[in-house]
Amino acid sequence: MIDKGPVLLDIADGIARLRLNRPDAANGMSVELLRALCDAIMACHGHPDLRVVLLSGEGANFCAGGDVRAFASRGEKLPDYIRQATAHLQNAVTGLLRLEAPVIASVHGFAAGGGGFGLVCASDVVVAAESAKFLAGATRVAMAPDAGVSVTLSRLVGLRKAMSILLTNPVISAAEALQMGIVTRVVPDGELASASLALAQELAAGAPKALAATKRLVWAGTGTSIEQCLSEEARTVAELSGMADAREGLAAVIERRAPKFTGR
Repeated sequence: MIDKGPVLLDIADGIARLRLNRPDAANGMSVELLRALCDAIMACHGHPDLRVVLLSGEGANFCAGGDVRAFASRGEKLPDYIRQATAHLQNAVTGLLRLEAPVIASVHGFAAGGGGFGLVCASDVVVAAESAKFLAGATRVAMAPDAGVSVTLSRLVGLRKAMSILLTNPVISAAEALQMGIVTRVVPDGELASASLALAQELAAGAPKALAATKRLVWAGTGTSIEQCLSEEARTVAELSGMADAREGLAAVIERRAPKFTGR
């Protein structure tokens, strides 16, 4: 059990409840949160009786992506911070993909950026509240997708739709996400917790080795390994984060204005 800090974890009856716990920052992903998330996922790997992981966020949002204020505060030292953050995020995504237990994302509020949207795309099943919203967001702040989104999203929605989402950054409603194949099921807001738990209990009662094998085969059968693409994602994001456009993009988000990108 992890009962304090930026990530919470408890495991009972074969179900791991893994919760992002920075509600005042919309569960924005700082290095500290990402490090704690990796530790919690590794704890899941080490639990012999684990049957399913239920991933959710505390507060009003599932996860609003990277912590833009933490990023912006680094100034020209941002690439070093991004390298740390990206390394932990990649380890977290890889850890979820390699878990034998199915991963259910229970999504409310915003799921944005590599943190929120990326974890959704890397989950095996996604239950979303009717009011949930999804946003890729990387190019809005002069970054590139991370958390494997450059690979997972196209597998979920197709290449053309993925390219459109990643280049133009629309805010996607839960109903639209269901139609595209980003989420598995949409439920009324007040039923999200109970519906997600009911699904977790159903999976926990299943044959664990059969479910693990099915998860492995489905992900492996989609083509190029997601893990093979993570290093190139990390290199690209770190390179872009050192440019003036990245600092301008982060400042524009914080100041709630349109960015002025110069290509530098």
